[in-house]
This record gives sequence, C-alpha cells and structure tokens, in this order.
Amino acid sequence: MSTSDPPGIYSGLDQLPTLETSRLRLRHLRQSDLDALYTIFSDPPVMRYWSRPPKESPSEAQELLEQIWQGFADRQLFQWGIALAEDDQVIGTCTLYRLMSQHRRADIGFALGSAWQGQGYAFEAVSRVIRHAVEALDVAKLEADVDPRNQPSLRLLEKLGFEREGLLRGRYRIAGEIQDSVMLGWWTEELRGQLQG
Repeated sequence: MSTSDPPGIYSGLDQLPTLETSRLRLRHLRQSDLDALYTIFSDPPVMRYWSRPPKESPSEAQELLEQIWQGFADRQLFQWGIALAEDDQVIGTCTLYRLMSQHRRADIGFALGSAWQGQGYAFEAVSRVIRHAVEALDVAKLEADVDPRNQPSLRLLEKLGFEREGLLRGRYRIAGEIQDSVMLGWWTEELRGQLQG
C-alpha cells in the first residue's frame, strides 16, 4: 500500500490474520516473542546478507518489535512471526511491504533462525504468505531483493517461481562492506499470461 492508498487493508483488524500450514503458524508478533526476535536478528549468520547489521542488544530488538507493530498500524508493513505449530515458538519472520493496491504488487522478505534452516520451514512459510497475498490482498506481482552471495535464499525463491530481473550494484553499505542486490519477480498466472501475450 502506498501512502496515497486508503487504509482498507485488514480493515477492522487490530492484528495480522493468522496463517497456518501443516507445521507452522504465521501470526502477529507479541511482546512474549522478544527473546526469540533477539536471538534471530542478533545472529551474524542470519543477518549476513541483510540490509542492516545484527541487533546488538535486547533494546534494539524491542525497537524492531515496536516498528513491526507500528508498521501494521500504519498498514505499511506486514511482518508475521513464523511459529512452530506444535509449541508456538517463533523461529523466524516473513514480511510483505511496499504493498501498492493500485499496481497489485508488493515486496516480500523472510528470515529464519540458524537452528531451523535447511528443514523446509522458510519454503513453507513463504509459500503460505504468497498464497495469502494473492487470495486475500489481490496481489499479482511480488518482488524480492537478495544479496547475490546468498545462494540458499536465491534457490528458495527460484524454486517458488521467482525469476531474476536484474542486478543493482553497490545498493547497500553495511559495516563498511558494499553489497549488491539481485532483484527477483514473481507473477500470478493471470499477469504472466498478459506479459507473454
């Protein structure tokens, strides 16, 4: 949703809708998730290819949590906690942002704690958020930007049908390091047919 869009997305809701899969529950983040968020977003391997450095203190994780809540209140950022269905433990997040109703497009991002990587959880969570974006939010195009060295994320997105659209050189400067960004796009079959027609 752009700043000119009416606040109609999730109208009447005071938190994100819960999305479920066979192993996961994607839900609104709570204060009780603070320790899990700090564990995820302070981990250097998780944050290696992000556009911001790892969190250095629980207070920074608290700021992140409050930004997530404010983003939902403003209907500008929709960041679900990825929780295990069996015990509701948060192991990552999946986010829709820059949602533009007029253009039927949004950006998508995700992070998963190191201990939970390589088990298919990210694929399961991102797949579910894509389905929700299409079915509930009428999104036809999703975009993602990924550091070209982040091969696991690139493989995951390409497995989901994302295609590389370009390379932005020197897009980020994190801890003195210049990072490039691969831009990827995903389309609904409806939009894909129009592009190829």
